[in-house]
Amino acid sequence: MSYSLEHPVVVEFPLRGEGWLAVTTPATRVPSHGVDVLGQTYAYDFVKVDERPGGHVSPASGLRGNLVGVRARDCYAWGASIHAPCDGVVVRASDGMTEREWIHPVREVTRMTWNGLTFTPAKLGAIMGNHVLLKLDPGAFTAGATDAARDVFAGFAHLQPGSVSVAAGQRVRAGELLGRVGHTGNSTSPHLHFQVMDSADLLQAHGIACAFSAYEVERDGAWKRVTDAIPASTDRIRSIPAR
Repeated sequence: MSYSLEHPVVVEFPLRGEGWLAVTTPATRVPSHGVDVLGQTYAYDFVKVDERPGGHVSPASGLRGNLVGVRARDCYAWGASIHAPCDGVVVRASDGMTEREWIHPVREVTRMTWNGLTFTPAKLGAIMGNHVLLKLDPGAFTAGATDAARDVFAGFAHLQPGSVSVAAGQRVRAGELLGRVGHTGNSTSPHLHFQVMDSADLLQAHGIACAFSAYEVERDGAWKRVTDAIPASTDRIRSIPAR
């Protein structure tokens, strides 16, 4: 059974709009988060940035953001809609975790590191924050060479409190709203953690490589369409505009 990037599962891009940056991506390294646990081998972290060099996640200057911090709601990604990447059934939908309203980089990184070092299964909900797990319908996505016979699940973590719009057992169609980007759980700033895996039990899950069927990349001042691709960490991307 292969989990390699050569034969990824292909689904729709789950975010909308432009300015998205995959600050963590399997295009850079595998495992993308440095560990294989919790099905994270090929996981992505998407933040939203402006056009300034350096990947600014809010209007604040880099100096102000690092010294003083910013409000979560002032980050560009905060509140962005998250959509089902293909047809499926909701396995789990967790909401109600409060959000840290003020982001200070040192505190957030320290907190995230401590949570990783002291992780136990009882802390799983605190790591994920508000989240949705979706079982993808067989045939609703392009399967990798060895994935067609496997159950495939998609996970969406760190959602905004009160934003989860689906419930366990609910059937969803590709493009349907699942929730909104927030800053709950093990998050350093508002972002979407997205991963594909072979089990809804994160303690047993193996990550499955995932590519996106179509999106656009900003290159030389113009947007270029790419298909069946894995975003690089330097790609400023956007969803395909509605026709």
